[in-house]
Amino acid sequence: MTILAADTDYPRDLLGYGPRPPDPQWPGGAKLALSFVLNYEEGGENTVLNGDAGSELYLHEVPGGSPVLGERNRTVESQFDYGARAGVWRVLRAFATHGMPLTVYAVGRALELNPDAARAFVAAGHEVASHAWRWIDYHGMDEATERAEMARCVETIERLTGERPVGWYTGRISPNTRRLVAEYGGFLYDSDAYDDDLPHYVTAAGKPHLVIPYTLDNNDMKYAVPPGFGDPDGWERHLTDAFEVLLAEGRAGSPKMMSVGLHCRLVGRPGRAAALQRFLARVARERDVWICRRADIARHWWATHPPSR
Repeated sequence: MTILAADTDYPRDLLGYGPRPPDPQWPGGAKLALSFVLNYEEGGENTVLNGDAGSELYLHEVPGGSPVLGERNRTVESQFDYGARAGVWRVLRAFATHGMPLTVYAVGRALELNPDAARAFVAAGHEVASHAWRWIDYHGMDEATERAEMARCVETIERLTGERPVGWYTGRISPNTRRLVAEYGGFLYDSDAYDDDLPHYVTAAGKPHLVIPYTLDNNDMKYAVPPGFGDPDGWERHLTDAFEVLLAEGRAGSPKMMSVGLHCRLVGRPGRAAALQRFLARVARERDVWICRRADIARHWWATHPPSR
C-alpha cells in the first residue's frame, strides 16, 4: 500500500500506517502478537553506591519527595533489593507455569550485581535485551559517555548470558540514543517509542532501523506514578480490556501487537503477582495469539516486511 507523506518538514511522523495498517502475517496466522517485557533494573538506579549525587525517586512504593543527597537511602534501596531478591523469581515462576516466553530489558549494572538472574533468564529461554548500563535519565549525557556506556552494557550482557543482545531500550533517552544504537550495530530493533501497535522502520545513522514500540499504559509502572492503578484489579482490567480489543481487531482482519511491561519490584509483590497470574491464565485460553519475545517479532518483521527502497 502507498502511504502519502504530509506536506511539511515537521520532524515527527503523525501519519504512520494510516487507517489501513498492513497485515503483519504473524506466524501460524495469529491474530495478535503478545510481548511481555520484564524490566530488570534493581541495583542500577540512582544511589551514591553507583557514584550518584543522591537516592532514587522514581518507580518505587513511595515515589517523589526529595532525594537523600551525599549518602545512602536504605529505605529506598531495600525496595529495589526486593525485586532482585524475591520479585524476579516470583515473576519467572509465573511465566514458567504457563510456558510463556518474555523479553528482559536488562540494565547492565543491575545484571552484573545478580549473575544468578542472568543465568536464570537464559535457562528459561527468555530474551535478554539491553536496557542501558544504568537505570537513569540519559537526556543530558554527553555523546561519548553514552557511547561508552552502551558498549559496557552490551559486553556485560554477553559475558553473563553467553549471548549478544539484539534489542535496545533505554527508556529515558538522549537526543543521540537511537543514532548511537544504529551506529553501534548488531541490533535488530530498539523499543524507545510508544507510537504504534505495529513495528515500523525509521532511518537512523543513514540506514533503515526497526522500531518495535513499547508501552507505558499496559505497564505495572502505573502502580507507582499518578495517575495510575491503586489496586491490582484496575491494572488487570486494563490489561484484559487492551488484550480483548486488540484480539477482536485481529479477528476482524487487522492483527496488531500488544506489549506488557513488568518490573520485578512492583508486580513481583505477592498482591500484584496474583493479578499477573490471572491475566496469564486468561491469555492462555486463546489459541490464535502468538506469545513471543521481541527478538522474534524483529526477525519476523525484517524477513516478512523488509524496508522498502
